[in-house]
Amino acid sequence: MKDMTWFEANEKKIPVGEVRTRFAPSPTGYMHVGNLRTALYTYLIARHAGGKFILRIEDTDRGRLIEGATDVIYRTMEECHLEHDEGPDVGGPVAPYIQSERMAMYKEYAELLVEKGCAYRCFCEKAESEEDSGEFDRADDPCRTLSREESDARVAEGKPYVIRQRIPHEGTTTFHDEIFGDITVENKTLDDQVLIKRDGMPTYNFANVVDDHLMGITHVVRGSEYLSSAPKYNLLYEGFGWEIPRYVHCSPVMRDAHNKMSKRHGDPSYEDLIAQGYLTDAVINYVALLGWSPGGEREIYSLEELKEIFDLKGISKSPAIFDLEKLRYFNAEYIRAMAPEKFAKVAEPFIRQAVKNPAIDPVAIAALLQQRTEILTDIPEKLDFFDVLPEYDASLFVHQKSKSTLESSKAVLTDILPMFEALTEWKDEGILAAMTELTERMEVKKSVVMWPVRIAAAGKAVTPGGAVEICRILGREETLRRLRIGLEKLA
Repeated sequence: MKDMTWFEANEKKIPVGEVRTRFAPSPTGYMHVGNLRTALYTYLIARHAGGKFILRIEDTDRGRLIEGATDVIYRTMEECHLEHDEGPDVGGPVAPYIQSERMAMYKEYAELLVEKGCAYRCFCEKAESEEDSGEFDRADDPCRTLSREESDARVAEGKPYVIRQRIPHEGTTTFHDEIFGDITVENKTLDDQVLIKRDGMPTYNFANVVDDHLMGITHVVRGSEYLSSAPKYNLLYEGFGWEIPRYVHCSPVMRDAHNKMSKRHGDPSYEDLIAQGYLTDAVINYVALLGWSPGGEREIYSLEELKEIFDLKGISKSPAIFDLEKLRYFNAEYIRAMAPEKFAKVAEPFIRQAVKNPAIDPVAIAALLQQRTEILTDIPEKLDFFDVLPEYDASLFVHQKSKSTLESSKAVLTDILPMFEALTEWKDEGILAAMTELTERMEVKKSVVMWPVRIAAAGKAVTPGGAVEICRILGREETLRRLRIGLEKLA
């Protein structure tokens, strides 16, 4: 067949000994956390070894394709800085990288296995769902023992058929996994899985083996649910006489001790997490630690640091529990470590959800928020008072800890108003100086002055920033207007 020497003919394009990994998602929906972890580990293996990271789109399951899902894959990879060296959008030496564009070769490879006796044509009438699932007792399949002549004759008559893998009845198959070690299974427990369906389309289990070989993939990272398929993959590799890649089967990401994460149960995808106010870098850092540990107590790592330290030995056999509160902790750490100007940029859309007044500087507000924010969607509810002074009761002016009473608060607002009106510049220094002067004149603690000014300015007891910052951001006229309203409540 014309394609059989493809890899050998192009081998010179792939350096000997080069580590080559692939992320091969199906465009059937959103990028869930498990998908993202697979992509990340695949990327880190390649980058740690100085190898190549490949993106391959596996779109042969046409019935489950969702419009726009491929764009989600590209967008997520880009946002997460998982740059691929080869793929549909960047090309490469083993193109095409979209499975549906490689259709011509799969049937020929399957027929080669038929020639080798490692597969057979099955003409039995089965439901497609049965063919896909492999739920078929090979002992009852008369096609398994058909002579090659009879099989060819039926093909010539135009009879529809699938191509099934011929699994040995006797013996065992052993495969090695980097996480779970050597695993041996009895061949009699394996089904004669379908390789090519009646419509000529390859099954996932066949197409990915062919593609991985032709693309020179050295490490295959996937979920541990595929451990049961690994023996059949090995038998396919052996049937072709191909080198078997290194398997890395990762245990699942769980919602709790008993349930896998699922969109159906409301578990978030990557895009959901970003919409909920989590930072990409924090998500990547946290996902890296879902089932992998670098050792030691440290938890915060940049992607560049992960490339340097990632080691397969750190991957656990145990399932990982996705803890949203833990992710919130990671996110808060990343927010606090950001450069102020960068935080202001990412926070501005959330600030503007609450603060519509164009006269109020979002950068000034961001400076108040950075050390008080865990996720970005917490921001709007903290800022509603900047646009509109909320309704509040005069009882807020009473505060035991600050020693504020209704009487002391009334005295403070009465005296501070003319002092604020007299300020030549509306800056932190002047605002603070006026309140400090009043504190000394009244011979009270600073909190006795600060508390009523903040309550009058914000209309609420809990605010980002103190009286000085809030007054400065509101501006002189709005601050004076609000202080007068507060004084009226105390009249």
